[in-house]
Amino acid sequence: MTARLPSLNGLRAFEAAARHLSFTQAASELNVTQTAISHQIKRLEEELGVRLFVRQNRSLTLTAEAQDYLPGIRAAFNDLRLATDRLLRKDDDHVLTVSTLASLAAKWLLPRLTAFQEAQPGIDVRITTSTNLVDFQRDKVDAAIRYGRGQWAGVRADWLMADELFPVCSPALLKGSKPLKCPEDLRDHVLLHTSNANSDDWRLWLTAAGLPADFSRQPGVTFDMIFMTVQAAIDGLGVAMGRTAYVQEDIAKGRLVVPFKIAFPVDAGFYLVSPAGRADPPKLAAFRQWLLTSVQNKS
Repeated sequence: MTARLPSLNGLRAFEAAARHLSFTQAASELNVTQTAISHQIKRLEEELGVRLFVRQNRSLTLTAEAQDYLPGIRAAFNDLRLATDRLLRKDDDHVLTVSTLASLAAKWLLPRLTAFQEAQPGIDVRITTSTNLVDFQRDKVDAAIRYGRGQWAGVRADWLMADELFPVCSPALLKGSKPLKCPEDLRDHVLLHTSNANSDDWRLWLTAAGLPADFSRQPGVTFDMIFMTVQAAIDGLGVAMGRTAYVQEDIAKGRLVVPFKIAFPVDAGFYLVSPAGRADPPKLAAFRQWLLTSVQNKS
């Protein structure tokens, strides 16, 4: 014959009161009154036929029976908390959070995500943008796409693609009154710049093209994000210094053209970065496999 379980509320009250050795603190933790805790403990004692607490003026102590009973009750509540936590975290198994640069998200990753969602409809992808290094546990991020040489400590870095620098412009600009047949013709056009990490791009390419580096100092327009620079080129505002990852989609769709056949290779590239030394959750493994396959098929 199976023994009937006592009141769950009574057990919760007992566990909290035993942990604090105080009905008042137990009541505060469980968001009930001290009187309610007292009643629940009394009812539990009646159900069990065992005295659990010794009440002495302003102190509270456990009886010998309660001391024997408490470890099992505490373990049971811990099991309940863990089981509930696992249940609630099941939803997270379907949420994949990826950190990347805002421009890379806008011009490269987002146009491709439809294919991943079609292949993995059960995974909810969330994109967060940041230029900072990721603390995977603190930031609750599963993976990041970062630019560099892949030599970051404590992470797994999967190579995605190389980067090249080359000018791009709107097709309409080539049909205008000012020619754009050789690099020297750039003197007659507005140069579109990106500040911060990409501020040296024009100088690097001009040097590779055999033009003086100070050529890039002619009047132009500067943006703080490369996707804005690329959009300005699409809109015909001038000639932008493109990077492969940021312009290849617009070139493929005819929104941008490459006026010269000179490209400057960069010795860094983009990597998919994820925590090292731990098993991959299925959602991350699926995303990595899809992304690497997608990049290989595009190359």
